[in-house]
Amino acid sequence: MRRAGVPFGEHSVRYAPGALRPSGDPAAADRQVLEHYRRWKAFFLRSGDEVGGRGRCAVFTPDAGHPFVAEAQGYGLVITALMAGADPDAQDIFDGILRHVLAHPSVNHPDLHAAQQDAGGRDAGGGDSATDGDLDIAYGLLLADRQWGGGAYEALAVRRIDAVLESEVHRGTRLTKLGDWSSGRYDEVSRTSDWMPDHFRAFRAATGDPRWDEVLDAHLSLAGVVRTRHAPATGLLPDFVVGTTSGDPRPAPGEVLEGPHDGDYHWNACRAPWRLGADAVTSGDARTWAAARGLSRWARAATGGDPAEIRNGYRLDGTAYGDPGSPAFFAPFAVAAMTEGEGDAGDEGAQGWLDALWARMCGSPPDPARAYAAGVQLQSMLVVSHNYWVP
Repeated sequence: MRRAGVPFGEHSVRYAPGALRPSGDPAAADRQVLEHYRRWKAFFLRSGDEVGGRGRCAVFTPDAGHPFVAEAQGYGLVITALMAGADPDAQDIFDGILRHVLAHPSVNHPDLHAAQQDAGGRDAGGGDSATDGDLDIAYGLLLADRQWGGGAYEALAVRRIDAVLESEVHRGTRLTKLGDWSSGRYDEVSRTSDWMPDHFRAFRAATGDPRWDEVLDAHLSLAGVVRTRHAPATGLLPDFVVGTTSGDPRPAPGEVLEGPHDGDYHWNACRAPWRLGADAVTSGDARTWAAARGLSRWARAATGGDPAEIRNGYRLDGTAYGDPGSPAFFAPFAVAAMTEGEGDAGDEGAQGWLDALWARMCGSPPDPARAYAAGVQLQSMLVVSHNYWVP
């Protein structure tokens, strides 16, 4: 087994200047992440006959519409690649998940992943793709290439990156589509949880394709427009943006794909503070730094600095409608809180806010019935503990 190129816990890839980290011993923070990772593996990894045969693994999602979904496999690949150096089985698990992914190509493109499998390991729901899953799968492959080398991971990553650009990015707007099936009335819809700036940067570096610069700029520009026009007091993003092809992008007016909260800060958009914050602290880009900082400062003020008050759903004006308590909502704000670093006006109390969020994450072990929240929380913890990096 090759030694990991960027071992977990070494913190060898530095964050942008000004990025905060939890108070206390970094090694203690690493131990907290490792403990959550061990529980995540125990609760959600399935292997062997459960997922189609020897040598395969897959991330089980008891809280999704089907037991195996693309989003979870993408999470699994990213997580296991980042844990290399701490888990001696990380590469074997990564390869097992990858075998599952490769065994289930989309019906529309052989280099994309069929988004859902049933308990018998059969493709379900039409066999087409979901963009967020493919983005993380490609990103995980780039991480694996940096960790273990060999060239095979990189070749697979580039093929998938090219397929995403061909089938899951709108050729006119350069915005992510919902999947390789997205056309007709869905052609103007983009899901904000698919807006992953650090992934777009990594894809540009891996392929040399300047179109990924256009993708990055299109998403950051649209995020700024939506926040300015529709959430100036909060900076919140909606689950779905419509009108992207008409020159009038706006939050979904009611149900577009999933439910009546499609235009609110709901179970998709709750990942935005993590995705924007992760890019901010790794790239130092002023655009994502400002967006993440704005979200953190709003949340800190809205909750009085108490992470237990973060609710599971908000209107874009900040009106809460959800119950409190899900890590899918409070953990991403810890990533955003890292951008309230020293030397910035209004940062008083920022370290305490980050420490409170970190303590809440550490005191919230994964729920075996909630794979989605567990995956979001673990990846947020990886970023906050300075164990995340962009290949």
